[in-house]
Amino acid sequence: MAISDLPDGARPREKMEAGGPEVLTDEELVAVFLRVGVKGQSAVDLGRKLLEEYGSLMALGGLGVTQLCSHHGLGIAKAAQLVASFELGARVAREKMVLKQLDCPRAVFGIFFPQVGHLQHETLRIALIDARLRLTRSLVLTEGSLSETIAHPRDILHPVVLHKAYGFVLIHNHPSGDSSPSRADLKLTQRVARASVLLGVDFLDHIIIGRPAENHEGFFSFREAGLLSAVSLSEASPRT
Repeated sequence: MAISDLPDGARPREKMEAGGPEVLTDEELVAVFLRVGVKGQSAVDLGRKLLEEYGSLMALGGLGVTQLCSHHGLGIAKAAQLVASFELGARVAREKMVLKQLDCPRAVFGIFFPQVGHLQHETLRIALIDARLRLTRSLVLTEGSLSETIAHPRDILHPVVLHKAYGFVLIHNHPSGDSSPSRADLKLTQRVARASVLLGVDFLDHIIIGRPAENHEGFFSFREAGLLSAVSLSEASPRT
């Protein structure tokens, strides 16, 4: 059944108008961006098929235009609309996070998970912090492959010095969803910690973002694990 054949109360756009976007299912939200389906499939059917194939909105949001175009019923226009919708969501999340207090690893995860949790490649980011532990700026340092991201302590600390930040938090994701640190993660963290001491800036934490599970919150904190020598971020109090 085409969306136009449905009663008004069952059409995604009309449902959104009446009850707000939160009343729509995931496939209906996708359908709003797709607008129309293909022969034999409505936009809702097409959205449902995409979600069944990739498993979640997060996985779908990690796809590029070229990957989406390979699916029957998705040309460049529809694929671009979907990619743009996820990018808009990520940009809104970035705007909301400025001057939020990063006083614990969970706060860092809450801000950055919407930005990097869906990515299929590793990305290393830095959050610059003021003396009250508030986020003042975030930057992308590297975009890596599926298995590794490479950065030198010099490149990581340059924006900290350039923007005269009180301290910083490193954030990177594991596309596999497993937030356990690798040897390379530990080695990089140790090198950055030593360089931070020499420059006199606070390296507050390094957070690895994976995906939440029943027995795991979805992130790993080097500070909480005792792998940084300074006071734990979760114990630090805002400075005056």
